[in-house]
This record gives sequence, C-alpha cells and structure tokens, in this order.
Amino acid sequence: MKPVFVTQPYLPPLDDFIPYLKQIWKSKILTNGGPFHQQLEEALCDYLGVKHISLFTNGTLALVTALQTLRITGEVITTPYSFVATAHSLLWNGIKPVFVDIDSTTLNLDPSKIEAAITPQTTAILPVHCYGHSCDIKTIEAIADNYNLKVIYDAAHAFGVKDEGGSILRHGDLSILSFHATKVFNTFEGGAIISPDAKTKQRIDHLKNFGFVDEVTVVAPGINGKMSEINAALGLLQLEHINSAIEKRKEVDRIYRDALSDTRGITLLYEKTEAFSNYSYFPILVEDDFPLTRDELYQHLHDHNIFARRYFYPLISDFPMYRGLPSATSSNLATAKEIASKVICLPIYPQLDSLSLSNIMDIIKRLDIDKYTGILASKMEKLNG
Repeated sequence: MKPVFVTQPYLPPLDDFIPYLKQIWKSKILTNGGPFHQQLEEALCDYLGVKHISLFTNGTLALVTALQTLRITGEVITTPYSFVATAHSLLWNGIKPVFVDIDSTTLNLDPSKIEAAITPQTTAILPVHCYGHSCDIKTIEAIADNYNLKVIYDAAHAFGVKDEGGSILRHGDLSILSFHATKVFNTFEGGAIISPDAKTKQRIDHLKNFGFVDEVTVVAPGINGKMSEINAALGLLQLEHINSAIEKRKEVDRIYRDALSDTRGITLLYEKTEAFSNYSYFPILVEDDFPLTRDELYQHLHDHNIFARRYFYPLISDFPMYRGLPSATSSNLATAKEIASKVICLPIYPQLDSLSLSNIMDIIKRLDIDKYTGILASKMEKLNG
C-alpha cells in the first residue's frame, strides 16, 4: 500500500499557475506588497467576510507580530493543547504563558477555568479554535471585558469557519490564520492577521516590514514578515478551488463517521456545529476498551503505511521550556493530559482516494472484530471443554 499521510496539500493544476508566474517574471516584483499581494488581501476579505487582513510569510510570524501590535506583556492565558507555535510566540515576546485546562468535549480552552488563572500580571487570553471548532467566544470575551484583557484567537485551523453571525475571525481583538501546506487553504507557506479597523492594520503592516512607513521613516522595531508575490499568486488560484476542497473533506468526514461510529473503544469527537465548518482534521480518541493502546494503534497504522498523527501529543506544557511553569502541572491540566494520551488524527484531505480510506477503516475495525471474535471463541472453547 502506498504511504498515506495525515494530510496532503491541495495544489491546483500546474498549467493554471504558469500565467501567474509569467506575470511575476514580467513585472520583476517579487515582494513588498506587489499586485498579487494586494489582490489576495482583497479576495480574502471578500471570501472570509472580514474587513481588514494583513498577509504574512507564515502563521508563526503573524502570531509574534499580533502580540507586538497590541503591546502585550506580562502573562497570557493560553491552552497547552495546540501546536508549539502558539506558546512559542509568547516566549519570543518575553511573555509568560499561563496554561489553562481544556474542555473535554470541544478540546478548546475551558472558559470555566480562566478566571482562576488571572493575576495582576495577566494582559491577554490566547485561545485556539482547535481542529477548526469555534471556542466559547461569548464567555471568553465576557471574561476579557470584565478584566480588561485583550483576546487574540489562534485560528490557524479555522480558515473559512463561520458561526451564526458570520466569520469566526471577526471575534476578539485579532485573529491569526496559517496558510501552511498542512492547512485547508495553503499558499505553500503563509499566514495572516485579521484586524478590526484600518488603524490596527496599518500598525501591523508597519511591523511586518521592519517598521518602515516610507523610505526614510521607521516607527517601530518591526520584523520581515511579508508574503512574497509567488505565495500570494498561489493563494489567488487556491481560492478558486477552496469550496470544492472543503466539500471533499466533508465527504471524508462523513465516511469516517458512518464507518467508525459503532467501533468499540473508539470515540469520535463532536459533530461539526458551526454554520460552516472546514473539516480540517479528523481526530479520534482511543479508549481503554479498544484492543490496542493509542500508541500501539499509531504504530500499527504506521506499519501499514498510514501515517496518522498524535495531534496534540505531547502537550506544549510537557516540553522543556515550559514544564517548569507553575501552570504546567498534570493536576492543573488533567483533561488535556488525558486527551493527549488518547488522540489520533486520521488522514483527511481532498485527494484521499476511496481505496486508502477503506484500508484505514478496515484496519481499525478489524482490530475490534478480531478482539471480540477471539473472546467469543475462548468462551465457546471453555464451554465445550
């Protein structure tokens, strides 16, 4: 069986990309807010239903810059259940992460645990829309308003996701997207910050370009976070295919749910409840009554060339640069610890073929059947003996 990875980037037909490259070669404009960069910002605002977006070379630099934009200092409350870039962006800004446990159903930051973690040094909350599932936005923002805290949403998984009022990216003080190759929408590498007003966007755009306002004026200690014209051109082409790509992901999600919903020892996470979901991941939890442990199933799948991933294991709080923090203890993060020990994300992407999908499901279900067939045979043998 050919290798099947947890995800595979969608790429449009190469012939469709060539005209964009020809325009770049003709103009000789490769970066610094060229025409494709400007067109992609406008197109994304239209597609996502937001007013202001600033493109970046990747999502991590977008996170780092978002914190700079709002002048965040001191302590920031965040989740241990995410990719390390979420917390790394805090350390790069000299900010202390304060980890709060996750909700056992949504796997997002548990709002009921936030207030107890607030100290006089707390300046912001950095939640993650985990797997593209919206956080409890109303409760988080009520807490933030009560304690005068900023809210920055790590929306790396949440491209295109909508609630009943529109894009979930409109919430909070800022929202950050990733356009990495593993994401639903990719520009090879890329990212963005969604901001609420033109003034904030202007500050972001200064910060991502070394702080330059014009040729001789620098107003902030900025960074080089600009998206290139090649990445922006790919983004424009990708937008033509994004709805189809999400529909195919939705179909893979449905097939998994139909096949695995009755498998003993496998828990499927929530059905999508947003007004529009992007089906960015398909996580399952491997429970104690499954024939194999989570790590044994992970290895068993790998042995069959199925490269599922344990997203997110270990927790961010388990890595050396975080484990000494007072908030990183197992007792403080009991739910996150439990989920991290059980989770596997199965392959999901538009080009996942039906044969590979059937093999994945058959391997998992066969383990369940073999176990209980074996138990039954053992009982019958004792009965007949």
